[in-house]
Amino acid sequence: MSTPGAHGESILVIDDEVQIRRALTTILETRGYEVACAESGAEAIDALTASTPDLIVLDLSLPDIDGVDLCEQMRTWLDVPILVLSVRSEETDKIAALETGADDYLTKPFSAGELVARVRALLRRSSKDVTTTPLMTVEGLTVDLPAHRVLKDGTEVTLTPIEFSILAVLVQNADRLVTWSQISDAVWGPDYLVDVRTIRVHVSNLRKKIERHPAVPCRVLTEPGVGLRFDTH
Repeated sequence: MSTPGAHGESILVIDDEVQIRRALTTILETRGYEVACAESGAEAIDALTASTPDLIVLDLSLPDIDGVDLCEQMRTWLDVPILVLSVRSEETDKIAALETGADDYLTKPFSAGELVARVRALLRRSSKDVTTTPLMTVEGLTVDLPAHRVLKDGTEVTLTPIEFSILAVLVQNADRLVTWSQISDAVWGPDYLVDVRTIRVHVSNLRKKIERHPAVPCRVLTEPGVGLRFDTH
């Protein structure tokens, strides 16, 4: 019998590989999470019909349905965070999973530490007791969304409207991967197609202003080919 997490978090692992299911169960249960497993899409739907977990860990390669299709299907009636695990490393697979409802994507093989960090971040964001704060402070960087101000080590930083808008989107989705298209839609609007290279230029300028070491950023991180993540760790 597993021991409930600090807040009673439960996790459903959907993966057809028994070794992966065992490994994930061990990693997560030793951190205090309740873990249930399903080895197919049909089994996952049965489990979800019986009870709703706090988080879903989903493999894309399932015997009866493609994981992207299952993710899209689950999103029609579930709002719990979904962390995708897959050996597929192609950018198109990552983008497809994220745009059909996944909250984050981790490529196999992965470390236990990275898995647990992603799980904790997703659970923290989805907690019913936690709401997105309009004010974020992390290691000397303060982002005050309502006041439209950014402070670095107590000194106000002047950002362009585009730079602040990009930062706002990332902060509102802290520790969560935001795709290039999601950034484009949020900052420029859904009717305006922005080239990724244009966004990268603005992000480069943003990093020069808010990162302690812009060449090796620790806050605004790039997921190659997919998008950006604001890291609070």
